[in-house]
Amino acid sequence: MKKLIVVDWLDKYGGAERVISSLTTIFQFDTCYTLVNLMSKQDQNQVFSEKKTIIKNSPLQLLKRKFRYLFFLFPYFIRKMKVNTNVRLIFSSSFSVSKGIKKSSSEQIHISYIQARNQRYLWDTEGVYFGEFSRFLLSPLLSFLKKTDIKQASNPDYLIANSKFVQRWIKENYKLNSQVIYPPVDVDKFILERNKKNYFVTACRLEPYKRVDLIVKAFNKIEDQLIIVGSGSQKKYLQKIAASNITFIDYSDSSVVFEYVSKAKAFIHAGIEDFGIAPVEAQACGTPVIAIKKGGLKETVIENKTGVFFETQDDEAILKAINRFNKIDFDYEFIRNHSLKYSTSNFESKIKEFVESKTKNDKI
Repeated sequence: MKKLIVVDWLDKYGGAERVISSLTTIFQFDTCYTLVNLMSKQDQNQVFSEKKTIIKNSPLQLLKRKFRYLFFLFPYFIRKMKVNTNVRLIFSSSFSVSKGIKKSSSEQIHISYIQARNQRYLWDTEGVYFGEFSRFLLSPLLSFLKKTDIKQASNPDYLIANSKFVQRWIKENYKLNSQVIYPPVDVDKFILERNKKNYFVTACRLEPYKRVDLIVKAFNKIEDQLIIVGSGSQKKYLQKIAASNITFIDYSDSSVVFEYVSKAKAFIHAGIEDFGIAPVEAQACGTPVIAIKKGGLKETVIENKTGVFFETQDDEAILKAINRFNKIDFDYEFIRNHSLKYSTSNFESKIKEFVESKTKNDKI
């Protein structure tokens, strides 16, 4: 059976790319369609390690890292990608527009794994992606793109959501049903560490929607040590406003994340995640989580057992959560055991079972 995977774009190895790697391990895709491939060879090998997957790009590849300036053309370019009639299984991994790929034959089956609230900049109501004036100017375009997004969401035969939070979002905005299968977490690499040290940690891409600025502002008011692992557009700004008790570590690979997360007294996360792999990785190490009580983290963190929540995205709420955290004696082994339900093996078995049930015994 010929199999095709469609992804929005390939740039850095992160949570979405881990899902793609697992999917490729299971289904051995012949071809990968993507708008743009900017991945280093090292990262690309992590996603398609020892797989003979042919990667095909759209004309947006010519713009390289400036391709995002043409975000309004993403639906057009994904629609123009032609699927060969000999492809039986189309699997899209979508956080933006890849779900919009069109079948070329009614015999084909298109399954889309929805990695996140798709094209969040279209649905943003909190001003994270556009300022108030810019959103006003762009409102006709954004309205058109939103309608296009809703229409393209109907292209797949089946939708899989990566969390109940995303499942509800799909139902509310696309009016479509989906099945939840949680993404893979490498709990074999992030192993239990009982000997914790006296510092807090966060690890993520340093982008505005992650709200690391709130964590920095909170730790500017106390003397506790904070380690921030990551890179991104906000790094220089965060370094500029950070007090001396805050240390920045560049992200290079998962071993760096493990080194600091496994030994931390707690992992702090202030962004609203669709699922949130990093906080689950922390729990796999036995490290409790302090997080916003919204999004996918409400499903993966057990309050007062594997972490504590704060209700609002502000620095004072984070400080109050830290105070509550300091009064709880956490069971690191319990936290580790809780994380195992999100293992890579669980994900791969559930995805394979789902696809086999929809392909009606065709050999995959």
